[in-house]
Amino acid sequence: MLKSKIMTPKISRSAVRSHSPTFSPLYRQIKDFLIRCLEEGEWGPGDAIPSEGELAARFNVSQGTVRKAIDEMAAENMLIRRQGKGTFVATHDDPRSFYRFLRVAPDAGKHIQGVSDASACEMVAASVEVAAALGLAVGDELIRVLRVLRFADEPVVFDQIYLLADAFAGLTLESLRSSERSLYSVFESDYGVRMIRAEERLRAVAADAESAARLGIAVGEPLLRVERTAYTYGNKAVEWRLGLYSTRHYHYRNDLG
Repeated sequence: MLKSKIMTPKISRSAVRSHSPTFSPLYRQIKDFLIRCLEEGEWGPGDAIPSEGELAARFNVSQGTVRKAIDEMAAENMLIRRQGKGTFVATHDDPRSFYRFLRVAPDAGKHIQGVSDASACEMVAASVEVAAALGLAVGDELIRVLRVLRFADEPVVFDQIYLLADAFAGLTLESLRSSERSLYSVFESDYGVRMIRAEERLRAVAADAESAARLGIAVGEPLLRVERTAYTYGNKAVEWRLGLYSTRHYHYRNDLG
């Protein structure tokens, strides 16, 4: 039996009916409590959560209210519904999640699993840009990872990844090189940090000497610059990365709908 690590309050419907803007809809309150359960580790990545009926009894609400909260969390990729099996905490170990944050796609043919080739993992001081993205002070210590992502041996993405030092203490270049998992899977499994959403900014740039050498292209060749801030539970920014994408044989794909 799963053991609760947080106190479960009984939700007051009368409070929700109040016209005060400080009150959120009942299903949103349930969603907040469920997210807190995930954040505090009551259910880990890949775990099944209790049924809607069990959660309804736990929170003293209707199953419909619980269902609406779970539907919203599933739409946000925090939970996954599996027909006939139940609802599970989403995990980066699921192959279907590989392209959730990585939107690069080949111009021809099917997706090919990328291979991460890390070349550095070191402590650095936060620049103005990185500090602003992660809510830090300029000069605060961060971990910086440099890596090239290859598809079918072709270097496609050169990443500079900045991580909160306290969240990823002990991360080394050797541990990155020895793992065949995606970086987000490593962060989730080894450090208990799961990325649940990200914000990106894209712009076109010309390759400088370093990015050209890393990607095997000519200086001045067009690249897609992707700046990403990734967040874990509690809307906490834990990673900022600058990715430079070669678009010789690949493009950036985003499904809207």
